[in-house]
Amino acid sequence: MPRPSHPKLSRDAIARAALALIDRDGSDGASIRRVADRLKVHPTSLYNHVPNLAALIEDVRALVSARIDSTALREREWEEGLALWARSYRDAFRRHPKTIPLLMSHRSSVPRLMSQYEDFARAAERVGWTSDDILPLLTAFESFILGSVLDMSGPTVMFDPTGQEETVPRFAAAYATLEHHDPVDPVATRAFELGLALLIAGARPRG
Repeated sequence: MPRPSHPKLSRDAIARAALALIDRDGSDGASIRRVADRLKVHPTSLYNHVPNLAALIEDVRALVSARIDSTALREREWEEGLALWARSYRDAFRRHPKTIPLLMSHRSSVPRLMSQYEDFARAAERVGWTSDDILPLLTAFESFILGSVLDMSGPTVMFDPTGQEETVPRFAAAYATLEHHDPVDPVATRAFELGLALLIAGARPRG
């Protein structure tokens, strides 16, 4: 029988199989054995392409992060660039929310992601932030963005004051407004845009 013209395995195919498992099963999907089972190969075959589990997780991160567009941080004014970058970041992870706990528990050196962070750092320094400020500023935005994605992947709202209207009347009135909004996404998107606007409003150094 002639050999196939293309190898059955590739590093990209392995990463995509791992991502599909994580999308379905969360962090439990990040297993060399489970990825091998999905690809119908022996686990040792994967090590010809991926040296270890940490490298596989980095490959998954690279796939998800590839959708983040930091071009606006280079080409637009600071505030507009932040808004466009943050929305693309959220959109990239809203497709794969179950990757967040796994990726947040591992350090990263993915070149594509480092390049995006370089764009962020340069844009921040142009408006007056110092090197000492870059990581806290970036972390503030990333924590908000990824938290927003997790908020979208959970219940529509995490609270319900029904039956307590007399003791929390103003909050109950706010809760009652939900019925007038899109039932698919009544809070998360508006909360993201409101929070992003507040973050961006304070995104220039003071003094």
